[in-house]
Amino acid sequence: MNGHTPVPHSYDYDLIVIGGGSGGLAAAKEAAKYEKKVMVLDFVMPTPLGSSWGLGGTCVNVGCIPKKLMHQAALLGQALQDSRKFGWQFTEEVKHNWMTMTEAVQNYIGSLNWGYRVALREKNVTYENAYGEFVGPHTVKATNKRGVAKLYTAERFLIATGERPRYLGIPGDKEYCISSDDLFSLPYCPGKTLVVGASYVALECAGFLAGLGLDVTVMVRSILLRGFDQDMANKIGEYMEEHGINFIREFVPIKVEQIEEGTPGRLKVIAKSTKGNQIIEGEYNTVLLAIGRDACTRKIGLDKVGVKINEKTGKIPVNDEEQTNVPYIYAIGDILQDKLELTPVAIQAGRLLVRRLYAGATSKCDYVNVPTTVFTPLEYGACGYSEETAVEKFGEENIEVYHSHFWPLEWTVPSRDNNKCYAKIICNIQDNERIIGFHVLGPNAGEITQGFAAAIKCGLTKEQLDSTVGIHPVCAEIFTTLSVTKRSGENILQAGC
Repeated sequence: MNGHTPVPHSYDYDLIVIGGGSGGLAAAKEAAKYEKKVMVLDFVMPTPLGSSWGLGGTCVNVGCIPKKLMHQAALLGQALQDSRKFGWQFTEEVKHNWMTMTEAVQNYIGSLNWGYRVALREKNVTYENAYGEFVGPHTVKATNKRGVAKLYTAERFLIATGERPRYLGIPGDKEYCISSDDLFSLPYCPGKTLVVGASYVALECAGFLAGLGLDVTVMVRSILLRGFDQDMANKIGEYMEEHGINFIREFVPIKVEQIEEGTPGRLKVIAKSTKGNQIIEGEYNTVLLAIGRDACTRKIGLDKVGVKINEKTGKIPVNDEEQTNVPYIYAIGDILQDKLELTPVAIQAGRLLVRRLYAGATSKCDYVNVPTTVFTPLEYGACGYSEETAVEKFGEENIEVYHSHFWPLEWTVPSRDNNKCYAKIICNIQDNERIIGFHVLGPNAGEITQGFAAAIKCGLTKEQLDSTVGIHPVCAEIFTTLSVTKRSGENILQAGC
């Protein structure tokens, strides 16, 4: 701590929130309910290509919301193809217009940005579009885009700055490549695209771009979807390859050169094998980097107030009440060490934290059994342990995996993709076959997983699942009739409903 600056005792605010994303805004609005004086500082550093956006954070502006809408655009393309088999007749050539889609998506996001500002004003939360950084105990400096700085003090602070996409650190990456921060407002169709990375961001973007009819290649350093169940990750990869997405495995780009300017232009990518010295080259219109994200914690003055961060990752370690090592400073969301990087988790953590601080509540955010969905062309919903982690934690002999393929009824008439959708549950034999992992690959995976997540939170067992009557004919009913165990090696291919 900086011992020279006296700590002020009458503060400008009860709570200053640094970061106006999902978690920060939820916490600020919650605190205002308890008649606290609250300020939100939010500032978007433009990307190397100049993209920036309004209040609301990554999820709303350059994350979940535009991603799901563009995924939906791709699904509609598939639905158009299917519709012919269901008797719909249309002769005109079906084409996709990138600008129509991005304008519609951006207009919707704009309405959300406006809604957030109005909500803060109605709740008497002070909002400043300014970059917040600590300068001393209980004190932040807020600098607006014109470079005008002001100092504010508060009794408590909440860091909710989130993350931004990582760059490769190779010649041409920031000059010529885009990230997910640029893609959703890109003012031209990206054309032939190389997606670098194997994260869920990489695979989701590759999936919807291919679904819109573009030529897409994914360059993967090692495995797909690190941290997710690898059985499911590999099935997603297979499905994407079968649906025309090219994969270049075990290569990393070492240089990106511009061949021709334009919208889009032409780029040459030089890549090197991770296994040896082989060098390959390829030509693309757009290169999208999705190799991971870095916490926005290194340039907000945390060293000035003594907040510890993980030097390697930039993440902030907190206790089970989201408190940092500096008692008056808290942190939530994607910047937390060893926690899930999900919007609803940040929102939940922010609200519960504020209720503990100002309303005498005791509930803490539960980071266990949090459901999530990856919106790849074949959607993947998960809750609980991956198979690998379950084996590691409980031992292979103590878990039972039940699984099956299934064929959505909607896909039978167009006669496509049989035995691609897949359901799997992982049970703890020692604990009455309690379900500790839930995994589904198929349409509407998120809708399916959300429902089962509530049951898993309540301690669902295999016996209870078996005694549940399925709804016919829907995809989710497969979970009420799972009988084949993985260790039996029995056939799980489906012939019909």
